[in-house]
Amino acid sequence: MDQQHLIIAIDGPSGAGKSTVAKEIAKRLGYLYIDTGAMYRAIGLKALGKNPRLDDVQQIIAIARDSLVELKSTTGQAQVWLDGRDVSEAIRAEPVSQAASIVSSIPEVRRVLVRAQQQMGADGGVVMEGRDIGTKVFPNAGLKIFLDASETTRARRRFEENRRKGAHISFDQMLAEIHERDTRDSQRTDSPLTRAPDAVYIDTSEKGIDEVISEILRLVQARENVQE
Repeated sequence: MDQQHLIIAIDGPSGAGKSTVAKEIAKRLGYLYIDTGAMYRAIGLKALGKNPRLDDVQQIIAIARDSLVELKSTTGQAQVWLDGRDVSEAIRAEPVSQAASIVSSIPEVRRVLVRAQQQMGADGGVVMEGRDIGTKVFPNAGLKIFLDASETTRARRRFEENRRKGAHISFDQMLAEIHERDTRDSQRTDSPLTRAPDAVYIDTSEKGIDEVISEILRLVQARENVQE
């Protein structure tokens, strides 16, 4: 594979820092950033609008099949469009985060979105982050990273993020939701959250973003040197 068309897969649980790290890595390398979690959030947002109980699996599958989810980048900012509407902010609400975890556990929904993700990244030159990129979407990715952090650390990050946005949710509630999502994501039968055997494990609990980014960029350089 051409070194300029490396596929970088970044997986890990909610709150591990995947989005922040992946965006910056893509920016520095001039790669396309693909947030697969945003695609599930978009479907979750639409499903919540149709049925807040999210208990009609066939309806959710139909939504996934019939929806147009687009990832765009304008003025350096990643945007998520759903059926022609910018939902970049709406999909970040905590109820949508939980909805995304629920809809992503439906095998047919995953199949629909995985096909779309594979098309987006087929030519390489991408940083794709999610929960099954290195195991399911691109098992032959040139570099696989698994970002992790303790549940307490990840809950604290989400708590601070929500507080900055003016959302009112207690730390204990956030910790419980993080734990619930971890359990759901890791125990689902279709493409569970798991570390690929050849993924580089990075615990971000005690590391700053810049430190994590530098570590990954060194790994990228090492892969490129091997390819030369």
